[in-house]
Amino acid sequence: MAEELTQRLSVEGADPLLLAGVNDANLAELERALGVRISMRGDTLTVVGNAEQVDRAAGVVQGLVDIARTGEAVTTEDVFRFAQDGVPSESPLAGGEGKIVLPGLRRAIAPKTQGQREYCQAISTTDIVVGIGPAGTGKTYLAVAKAVEAMARKRVKRIILARPAVEAGESLGFLPGDLQAKVDPYLRPLYDALEDMMPPERVQKALEQRTIEIAPLAYMRGRTLSDAFIILDEAQNATGAQMKMFLTRLGVNSKVVVTGDKTQVDLPKREDSGLIQIERILPGIDGLAFCYLGESDVVRHRLVREIIKAYAEDQNG
Repeated sequence: MAEELTQRLSVEGADPLLLAGVNDANLAELERALGVRISMRGDTLTVVGNAEQVDRAAGVVQGLVDIARTGEAVTTEDVFRFAQDGVPSESPLAGGEGKIVLPGLRRAIAPKTQGQREYCQAISTTDIVVGIGPAGTGKTYLAVAKAVEAMARKRVKRIILARPAVEAGESLGFLPGDLQAKVDPYLRPLYDALEDMMPPERVQKALEQRTIEIAPLAYMRGRTLSDAFIILDEAQNATGAQMKMFLTRLGVNSKVVVTGDKTQVDLPKREDSGLIQIERILPGIDGLAFCYLGESDVVRHRLVREIIKAYAEDQNG
């Protein structure tokens, strides 16, 4: 049996609750994922295991401490991701780089993977960014955070969030209410992301004053959008004609982010997807960037990553 080692690691500067999680859930996940025993007292975290386990755990703990030191809560998904993939050599959160600080929000929002960091960087430096990747990679969430940040810093005067109203294998036609009530279920995820980043009363006021607009993609026709941060979400369900219409709305001092998942096209014919078309015809245009997020960028529950992997293997098999 391999000899057991004990290593003490300093976690100074990291809020113990943000690091350990509620009921020490993150420490329990560390023990499960790496086969070590862990205890934390004050600014010291003690790891017990064989030499290889302790060495791996020390690297993962350092990555988690970097997250906690920025004021961001560590999640069990962070622990799982670092244990599976290792900590990026240049931790996305080292020194708080890429951190999105929003007014009225006690915590900062920050990219948690290398792919997310490159995506946020592209949004900061490029007029049109196309983010392609599976569910749970933070495509929409980070884009909305960057939009709220841009408006808070007065870089843009308004935010426009659009989605194609395409039924995902279900019909919403039977739902009661006017057109707005019928399309609201499609737009709900955008409201959810916004409400996570702004106090509810501020969201409501911005919607009333139309400094934030959440609308079906069809409402964009015939408009020129200047001084705006415009996000098209679920873009795999925009047709080629809708996508062309949307991209040509770009006005002076505007930024566009298009997000989508090519594996979830709900259009009758997959080849009608505007997202798949622009991926073919637009690369190489200066000022337009394509960012690809993958399974390793999934920051939702670890089962989401496993499910995405299983579906990909089934499709390729």
